[in-house]
Formats: sequence, C-alpha cells, structure tokens
Amino acid sequence: MINDLTLYVNGAPVNAADVFDDLTRAVIISLFSWQRALPDDVLPGTQKMGWWADGFPVVEGDQIGSRLWLLLRGKLVNETVSQAQEMAAAALQWLVDDGVAARVDVVAERPNLSQISLGVVVTRGDLSQLNIRFVNVWSAINAF
Repeated sequence: MINDLTLYVNGAPVNAADVFDDLTRAVIISLFSWQRALPDDVLPGTQKMGWWADGFPVVEGDQIGSRLWLLLRGKLVNETVSQAQEMAAAALQWLVDDGVAARVDVVAERPNLSQISLGVVVTRGDLSQLNIRFVNVWSAINAF
C-alpha cells in the first residue's frame, strides 16, 4: 500500500506516509489517487474507479489522480513502462496548468524484471527543483 511506498526526495529516503511538504504531498496524491477511467480505457476489472467529487468539478473536466491503476494485473513489459510514464506525466500536468510549477518532467524505468520506478522533477517558477524518485511503483499499483 501507499504507506509502504519508499521514495527519495532530493536524494533522501522517505516513507510516503511521513511526507508533510505540500508539493511532495501533491505529487504523491496526484500519482496514487486513482482517477476515473476514460470511456475507451481497458479496465483490469469492472470498476472505473475515480473520486466521487470529480463529478462536480469547479473547472470543467478537472479530475484528481492518475490512471496508473489501469496497469493493475497487466504484464510488466516495455510498453507498460511507457504507459506508466505517460500516465504519470498526465496526472502531474495540472501543476504546470495551475501555475504551481514551471515544468514537470517524468521518467519511468524498469530497473529489473519486477519493478517500475518513476523519477519526477518539478521545476518551480524560481527554477529551484524538487526531485522525487519512487522506487517501486509497480508494487504500489499492484497492492490494490
């Protein structure tokens, strides 16, 4: 589960449950809250997930979370890693759109046969950067 997710924030190991920095917490929530599936998404089960309040957005079409959960029960192949990178980047795009960050870069990697790691670099308006590395996103996705 998310409480067991280890990440590195600016190089220091941190447990996700112990993060109190607003921007780091926003990245964690954006990646590990399950966004509602799109009409053409292939579901790993029967539920479309999503947060009930997304049905009443202040900004039309605004939703919280990512669609990383759609990779659940999938095979860990190179295409899955690419999908994870695209889904993570889409989930974090709001940081740029809402002016929280000047830029967000996401890199997904497969360090071994049973892991996907995500690197996220959030560049603030003052050009300072927040570097977050999620060690084993694949386990976090499949914990549900």
